[in-house]
Amino acid sequence: MKMNRFRENLRSELNYQGITVKELSARTSIPIATIDCYLGARATIPSVDAAFRIAQALRVSVEYLVIGNKADIAPVQKKISREARDIIRWVENLNIEQCRAILNIISTLINK
Repeated sequence: MKMNRFRENLRSELNYQGITVKELSARTSIPIATIDCYLGARATIPSVDAAFRIAQALRVSVEYLVIGNKADIAPVQKKISREARDIIRWVENLNIEQCRAILNIISTLINK
């Protein structure tokens, strides 16, 4: 296995999801400088705890970040489109009243 596989997979997933290092830092409470070390030329490998927090924040498995092949591991999540990921990211930032309004809209669309 390549030593920088974690770096490549993390960078790829951040790009795919359109998440910045600053956003990942906020989601994980891992300092930006530390994440930069994971993504930098030296490709520092994170601790298990940090890798777990990053995987949770990105909604992927730790195995995916380390191995890089989702097909080689048990399914952790259903593959969803970029548009669906964008919707999820937006909804996560809504307050409860806004979430209820969106839920009503979705319910109306489904029942048509």
